[in-house]
Amino acid sequence: MKWFFLILVATLLVGVVVVPGARPSAAASGEASADTLRQLESEFMKAAADHGSRGYMSYYAEDAVEVPNGEPIITGKVNIAKTMGFLDDRNNHLTWSPVGADISSAGDLGYTYGTYEFSAIGKDGKSVVEHGKYTSIWKKQKDGGWKVVLDMGNASPDTAH
Repeated sequence: MKWFFLILVATLLVGVVVVPGARPSAAASGEASADTLRQLESEFMKAAADHGSRGYMSYYAEDAVEVPNGEPIITGKVNIAKTMGFLDDRNNHLTWSPVGADISSAGDLGYTYGTYEFSAIGKDGKSVVEHGKYTSIWKKQKDGGWKVVLDMGNASPDTAH
């Protein structure tokens, strides 16, 4: 019985010391990667297209920050949502495409960047198209989901994006 107890304790110690060091990181295990963020971008854009501002804002964290082109910084999801009503107009179309993405080695913070196109009907009834670049910072939330915590974009000529 004494030997059995010693073997059990030794086995438990080896398990506690060796096994945690052998586990792959979250990014390496497939739990989170740059592809995860690219997939989220795709779902994010679909939600905006299907549900307007409500769908768009569902991807923002409560404490998110928006850094809009030529405007003051906007803090908090509630305040950002006040500026996104233009997405509810079916004549307006916002599309974007990630060019790059990466995630931290800890697997809890990442970013995407790419290009966007916004088309709308101007006051004169003619189509207006704006092109630009964006960067989004994503953070893993307590529930394991990912949300945008910082988003910024700036307009650019079509040929420069």
